[in-house]
Amino acid sequence: MQIQLNGEAHCLQDGAHISDLIEQLGFTGKRIAVELNMEIIPRSEHPSTTLNDGDQVEVVHAIGGG
Repeated sequence: MQIQLNGEAHCLQDGAHISDLIEQLGFTGKRIAVELNMEIIPRSEHPSTTLNDGDQVEVVHAIGGG
């Protein structure tokens, strides 16, 4: 299936969950925020939220610094 990830086409296996996408991107354990179709998805729901063809996903990675 194909989703829009941060405005660009991205292919995923059918039935993938948000947690699968996060792992694929290398963000496991990182401070991130995920928006699915303009709705923020809490971290506790990442393993149970299934992505569908055509979904729009925004992933924002927090970077500290000073």
